[in-house]
Amino acid sequence: MTANSENSSSNTTTAIQGNSTLKWLYLALAISGAVLPWLANVDFIREYGSSFDLGMFVRLANANPAASSLSRDLAIGATAVVIWIVQESKRLQMRGLPWVLLSCVTLAFACGAPLFLYLRERRLEEIARDQEPKTTDQEIAVSN
Repeated sequence: MTANSENSSSNTTTAIQGNSTLKWLYLALAISGAVLPWLANVDFIREYGSSFDLGMFVRLANANPAASSLSRDLAIGATAVVIWIVQESKRLQMRGLPWVLLSCVTLAFACGAPLFLYLRERRLEEIARDQEPKTTDQEIAVSN
């Protein structure tokens, strides 16, 4: 095995290990993004009725200029990111897109976006592993 191929293999391994921390950070954010918004939703349900009144939720989300600004910002930003999520999932031939989209709609965008990033990091690691040069027995014998 040549020095260049050893360095390439080492660089790939280092990149995979470096992204591992990022991958787990994304997963922690996805869990937080599911739990924290729903804690607020539970408070909303307690305060405004025994069920989730979507009409009341939207009215309150637009109750003042600050709330309207945040609501519109989230709607536009989330729409753009969801379009990218779908395109990137197709480009990388990722699994799990239906779960990401379902979590965006049923839990929170704050869960779905980091979940997608976690799954994307896993897919990129998989692609990097598949592209690592395979060392044959003959190359090992020659290098020794």
